[in-house]
Amino acid sequence: MLAATPMGQVDDASPRLRSALRTADIVAAEDTRRTRALASALGVEIGGRVVSYYDQVEAARTPGLVSAIAGGETVLLVTDAGMPSVSDPGYRIVVACAEAGLPVTVLPGPSAVTTALAVSALPSERFCFEGFAPRKPGARAEWLRELLHQPRTAVFFESPHRIADTLAAAAEILGADRRAAVCREMTKTYEEVRRGGLAELADWAAGGVRGEITVVIAGAVAAEPDIDELADRAEALVADGMRLKDACAEVTQGSGASRRDVYQSVLDRRRADQQ
Repeated sequence: MLAATPMGQVDDASPRLRSALRTADIVAAEDTRRTRALASALGVEIGGRVVSYYDQVEAARTPGLVSAIAGGETVLLVTDAGMPSVSDPGYRIVVACAEAGLPVTVLPGPSAVTTALAVSALPSERFCFEGFAPRKPGARAEWLRELLHQPRTAVFFESPHRIADTLAAAAEILGADRRAAVCREMTKTYEEVRRGGLAELADWAAGGVRGEITVVIAGAVAAEPDIDELADRAEALVADGMRLKDACAEVTQGSGASRRDVYQSVLDRRRADQQ
């Protein structure tokens, strides 16, 4: 079982998480001390044995846990906060169980990704999760350029030590006015959500930001296609021997423009030339 754990407010723990902590044969925890502290705060006594399962030991521990599951034991996987496998340990054991034909269940609950998205005041119908922003400036700039024309809202995690530099780079590459939200310490005592343009948020972050941070950036707004320009390109392809219908399909691919509109524009031009 993968179980989401509270990001800050203990009361966000689900009844199913409380029950699983009591009854699981093995509790695999990203940080055993934090998991024991969580159980204590919930008034729950962990019934099974507790083993560590963090990034550096994930690969080595997975086979033993899979063997335990195959042998009929219940393994509960919890991370420090939020949903396992979302930029936290968990992916490897899910893959291993799937390959072995073993059941995997999820006890849903808190997630920094969806919480930040919901409170960002940015479009949430379609979004992409980008994990942690790259640490090195060159890799970070390349990563941001990939978001330049991304129409989906993007969500990612960032360190408080790098958030100012990341927002400044985002403002330079994606545009100073691209809308964004910086969500920090969600559900905790000092929860704060800052919304605004990237340059405005970069200026704010330059003064120093603390806590766990999730950033949400609006997707790119598609430019209105230029039908006249597409019609010019279509006519050039026709002059090279392509059928008009095929030329219109070629030039409108990925543009957001209608082939019918471009086709009609070319026909209107031809009629005007004949008059």
